Amino acid sequence: MSDPVCPSGADPAEAEAFLAANPQVQAIDIMLHDSNGIGRGKIIRRHELMSVFTHGRHLPISILGLDICGEDVHETGLIWETGDGDLRAWPVPGTLALLHGTKPARAEVLLTQHHLDGAPMLSDPRHALARQIAALADRGLRPAAAFELEFFLLDRARDGNGAIQPARDVVDGRMSRATEVYSVDQLHGMQPLFDAIYAGAEKAGITAETLISEYAPGQYELTLRYRDDMLRAADDLVRLKRIVRAQARAHGVVACFMAKPFADYAGSGMHLHVSMQDGAGRNAFAEAPGSDWTDTIRHALGGLIETMGESMLVFAPHANSWRRFANQSYAPVSPSWGVNNRSVALRIPAGPAAARRIEHRPAGVDANPYLVGATVLAGIRQGLERRIDPGPQTTGNGYEAGSRFAIPRDWRTAIEAARDSSFLKDALGAEMHRTFSAVKVAEYARVARTIPEVDFELYLHRV
Repeated sequence: MSDPVCPSGADPAEAEAFLAANPQVQAIDIMLHDSNGIGRGKIIRRHELMSVFTHGRHLPISILGLDICGEDVHETGLIWETGDGDLRAWPVPGTLALLHGTKPARAEVLLTQHHLDGAPMLSDPRHALARQIAALADRGLRPAAAFELEFFLLDRARDGNGAIQPARDVVDGRMSRATEVYSVDQLHGMQPLFDAIYAGAEKAGITAETLISEYAPGQYELTLRYRDDMLRAADDLVRLKRIVRAQARAHGVVACFMAKPFADYAGSGMHLHVSMQDGAGRNAFAEAPGSDWTDTIRHALGGLIETMGESMLVFAPHANSWRRFANQSYAPVSPSWGVNNRSVALRIPAGPAAARRIEHRPAGVDANPYLVGATVLAGIRQGLERRIDPGPQTTGNGYEAGSRFAIPRDWRTAIEAARDSSFLKDALGAEMHRTFSAVKVAEYARVARTIPEVDFELYLHRV
């Protein structure tokens, strides 16, 4: 029998060159990402790497049907109905890279799951995004994109009341409980950690750019270089999260990617900047000098506004996600658009027409970037196909502006909307939609049957 052809397009020469250039590498983390965006896989030894590139690696199909805790969700249909059989995962080209600061030296490579015959396994979130990119290619458009990464750095120890608290500076151990938004001096106390994050990103081939102190104690934001390949933009995000988490741990602090860890402060978003290139590489969102907005950007906005309600479970997939949406907390509370306005859901940033793009702001940093990207592109595609009018832009306070479309107000309503949504089934694909919905229902049941500490605080001695 002849060797299988790699369906992901990975070339064994990539592995050969990497091993030759890095004789110090002893092990490689191989992983794909489940519906929650969590990396699942194995750590292999150096001598196993070539086989991954030439023959793929067998991994159980159930790896894509796990909940947030890594437990099987039988309702996905990926467990006993399949006999929990193995499928074959293949490397994602260009993702084999060194990990910074590992001793002995390790590397990582992303995988994507396929059936044994090479067909894409469509409960793999990366395939959902690839499918929407292909659908836009049929219209002569190619999405360019970048994600923003917001996160908290927390102390490993709780405070005297058992609450989480901002991390102490790794330079001298000082702690600030002030908001410190845009403070450059606040960044200096964490500079060794950030230097390590940038070094890790460079080794991974990721261009991490601007760093700011965000709008809460211990909150930061890293921006990523704009990509003309949206799959690589999502790869950048999942890999950068892993780099931040690992380097924070190495420096004695905790990187937190919960959407809302502090009740009284803003949560963490994962804003997606997206534009469309035409066949000639021009920005299809860019208006001519002195002209109004293009039909392309207006219809894209219209599609995103009309589909936002059905999409919110993708953008806010967990119980904690919904705590982020609060008035005047830099998280949108209704489908709206505006220019240079951070209170709306869809912001057109200020800047030259050549860089015209939509900043999609609803998603929290706890969302899966592959599914966010797929859902956003599907909304844009629907807007273009149906020529949907977005309505007038919002000026001023977007939290006070109404919308002709509503979004769910809680996690349960979002789950119900997503399960019944024909749009979301198209956006994610039927298999991914079934898997994602089943996982969310299972996670909701887990949360619903858990008695939180606040119940005891309020009711134990009073009712």
